[in-house]
Amino acid sequence: MEAKHHPFLSLEHITVRYLDKTLFQTLQWQINKGEQWAITGASGSGKTALLNTLLGKFNIINGSIQYHFYDEWRQQHTVTDPYFTYRNLIALVGHHHTFRNHSNTTTDFYYQQRFNSMDAENAPTVQEYLNITEIPANLQALRIAPLMNKHLIKLSNGETRRVMIARALLQQPVLLLLDNPYIGLDVQARKDFTAMINDIIAGGTTVLLTTSPREIPSHITHVLTLDQGTITGKHTREAYLELPLPETTETVIPEMAAEKIAALVQSNTAPVFNNIVQMEAVQVKYGENTILQHINWTVKPNDKWALLGPNGAGKSTLLSLINGDNPQAYANKIWLFDRKRGSGESIWDIKKKIGFVSPELHQYFTSRDHCLQVVCSGFTDIIGKTRPVTPEQEHIAMEWMDILDIGAYRNVPFKQVPESTQRLTLLARALVKNPPLLIFDEPCQGLDSQQKLHFKQTIEQLCAHMPVTLIYVTHYEEELPACVNQYIRLQKGEMC
Repeated sequence: MEAKHHPFLSLEHITVRYLDKTLFQTLQWQINKGEQWAITGASGSGKTALLNTLLGKFNIINGSIQYHFYDEWRQQHTVTDPYFTYRNLIALVGHHHTFRNHSNTTTDFYYQQRFNSMDAENAPTVQEYLNITEIPANLQALRIAPLMNKHLIKLSNGETRRVMIARALLQQPVLLLLDNPYIGLDVQARKDFTAMINDIIAGGTTVLLTTSPREIPSHITHVLTLDQGTITGKHTREAYLELPLPETTETVIPEMAAEKIAALVQSNTAPVFNNIVQMEAVQVKYGENTILQHINWTVKPNDKWALLGPNGAGKSTLLSLINGDNPQAYANKIWLFDRKRGSGESIWDIKKKIGFVSPELHQYFTSRDHCLQVVCSGFTDIIGKTRPVTPEQEHIAMEWMDILDIGAYRNVPFKQVPESTQRLTLLARALVKNPPLLIFDEPCQGLDSQQKLHFKQTIEQLCAHMPVTLIYVTHYEEELPACVNQYIRLQKGEMC
């Protein structure tokens, strides 16, 4: 009970604006010393915005935030730097990395870079990124020793998260903010991550994280619930876990315009193939590291496959062989759309037959790109580049946006729309060229349960209305559309 008399951080009736939008109004909340908080709420409820508000990124037009921990720290330390503020004692780890190449820009970080060994070496190693020669004791729980000589671009989701947290802890923060740290992690990685967060808390750092209601680390003491920028509850962890989980309303999305879909599909009739993908004894190695081996896989037209496996199993590498992104395809027996790799086809010949959706694509577009521009970029297949298109192509793009019920966002900046709208925008981008193959790489990552259900139903309807082959990657099998009926599982680079 004493902790109540020692405030750590308090929000005193704050009203927060960003651009022309009010994010929070008269928000009141206090964190006391010794408390560790999780913030939950639906996608778009304001979880990430609240973290950025604490970090000082948004304009507080009324009320104030009192950083009591900063005042206490100043009393115990001599500060000579005139620019030293509370921000120096806070570290934020987001769920999108901000890694840079040696040239110190992110603009020359391109999606295919990890699969090209020469270009991948332009990315720093973990050791260079962390700028340490020995791993301090407070980072031991992160298990980064085996990663130190690895290039950042080649890290798996779980490895990337560990390295980003290591970088944050090297700042010796008093407050560590973690934004959706479980996104993209498999079952075991989520368990390991919970243990890691518990170790960080045990080491004396105050942790504040956003997460889903189903993933509350055991060392978290309190839970804050948000809904559309409003605090709806403040609970102890025990009291929160006794509450019923938020229900996913079993709403069914409206029936899509089948005639519209049929017209778009028939206007660009895809050729007929015997096999979409055929692989025989495929192996991928980088130096001494074997990433894939003994892969024998055939995907027939209209097949609906799930590609499953833990982080680091080789799923992304397997997809890169199909996408045309990995040059090691030429050294293997791989046929795509009935044509052997290396028989004269270009990477663009392959990409025009594939629609690709991944939340990772989000970071390759700029803040200037509008949703319609992002959808139209599907015609050129260049990730992160938007170029002028023909009036006919723009019409097709708008038709798909209307079918997916996101037409109202045509002229809205892509990075300012809700995450679920971003995902549907990327789906429209994949559909515009009527590809015979759709590849979804964890498409529901970062969405709440209601949005996941909406995306799932959308895919089920699309597959019912158009002939398409599907490869779907996820760590959560309940996300798979009902039409998926074939499975390939990878474990340490092999089919199992």
